[in-house]
Amino acid sequence: MNDMLLWGGRGAGVIGLLLCVAGVGGRVSGQYWLGPFQVGTLLLAGTSAMIAGCFCLLVLLTRRTGGDR
Repeated sequence: MNDMLLWGGRGAGVIGLLLCVAGVGGRVSGQYWLGPFQVGTLLLAGTSAMIAGCFCLLVLLTRRTGGDR
């Protein structure tokens, strides 16, 4: 379970970072659409994925330190 939380958190963080970079890159180049998605949607999805990754890693840290006491 701990390995799943660790890799899930890392994976969600990397995917979120890539989505945010794509959204910012598109917006800086003056585009409002990247393929079928609006740039704001990509930024929101990237932020959400990074937050989900942070929650996975937070749960992992609280399990390791015995936060269930």
